[in-house]
Amino acid sequence: MALEIKIPSPGESISEVELASWFVEDGALVTKNQEIGEIESEKATLPLIATEPGQIKILVKEGETIKVGTVVASIDTSVEVPDTPQEAPDQPAKDVVEKEETRAVDQKATPEPKSTKAPAEHKNIKVTPVAKQMMEQEGLSMDDILTGLRKINAGDVQKVLGLSSSFKIPEQPMTVTREEERRKVSQLRKKISERLVAVKNQTAMLTTFNEADMSAIMAIRKEYQEQFIRQHGLKLGFMSFFTKAVTLALRQFPTVNSFLDGEEVVTPGYCDIGIAVQTEKGLMVPVIRNAEAMSLAELESNIADMAARARKARLSIEEMSGGTFTISNGGIYGSMLSTPILNPPQSGILGMHNILERPVAINGKVEIRPMMFIALSYDHRVIDGKDSVSFLKMIKELLEEPARMIFGHKSPEQFLLEV
Repeated sequence: MALEIKIPSPGESISEVELASWFVEDGALVTKNQEIGEIESEKATLPLIATEPGQIKILVKEGETIKVGTVVASIDTSVEVPDTPQEAPDQPAKDVVEKEETRAVDQKATPEPKSTKAPAEHKNIKVTPVAKQMMEQEGLSMDDILTGLRKINAGDVQKVLGLSSSFKIPEQPMTVTREEERRKVSQLRKKISERLVAVKNQTAMLTTFNEADMSAIMAIRKEYQEQFIRQHGLKLGFMSFFTKAVTLALRQFPTVNSFLDGEEVVTPGYCDIGIAVQTEKGLMVPVIRNAEAMSLAELESNIADMAARARKARLSIEEMSGGTFTISNGGIYGSMLSTPILNPPQSGILGMHNILERPVAINGKVEIRPMMFIALSYDHRVIDGKDSVSFLKMIKELLEEPARMIFGHKSPEQFLLEV
């Protein structure tokens, strides 16, 4: 029986996709639920799954653009697929062969220890106990020491490399070439390009900047990292603090969480935060729904899971749709300052950057602190300058004094005094 493999629909508005790659060869045996290929649309990358075991016949080549629902392969389910690879009956097991070969190599590579006893012509030469022990360990004879007749082997070279840090292998001369590489622009890259140009042409985008002292957060991570890992099974990063700070600031400045829909400004009462993740396919932005209701541990777990699946191109369209605000971290690549581009139809995006120790004035004195520049790009059609600057200032305050996150952006003293 031949089972047809058809192109699934990545989304309602998508009619064509690109067959990005096959993971198996034509005629290969595949197992049930095995990933056999990958398709790429303008919104996401999705796997092709073998629903039954059998022998595959590939009907469409890599790189072709095809319509949703097209049959791209078939599986002959009448062909039996063994559970495990069969060993040839007259051949020894692979691991046994490897062990025997390794043992043979070791035996050849290990030289027989040479005698350190002095021959007749060297009987008047005395050898100290320490020297004798060293000669035995290195397999040296009396002739090796006196005449230097011993051959240099690979072990000697490795020892010299280990002792001499200044020793460098000569660099190979660079090959001069005039060749060019050309590759087809993917559907996803086309869509990203269109959206970036649309943001430039259809929004009044501005960027405001501030800087945050990361000392408090770094101290928290250093003190509680091991305990956090034991309790929750994952590391405590920076992104969860930023996401929490963003959700609290969005509640105080809801216009930053708004977007234009025709002639209306829509202001959601929830915070669906997009986390920009750079992948081989391009920039993907998975969305954490109702981030305002999550703890730091829940945020860390969701961020780690979605980032891992984004890099494996295993996110669904729904997981990247919507979103009311986005956070982008260029600091992991060494960016000190940037103007992040809006993710339409959203009106705001926060840019994180790398942390550098810089001299700052603290209570009239110069101190070295770990500082980060933060940037907020916003659509000036929706968000006024006052709200944008105040929003970013609150982010700075929450990062520099994380205890405020417990009391709804207020300091513990303000919360206590109800001011």
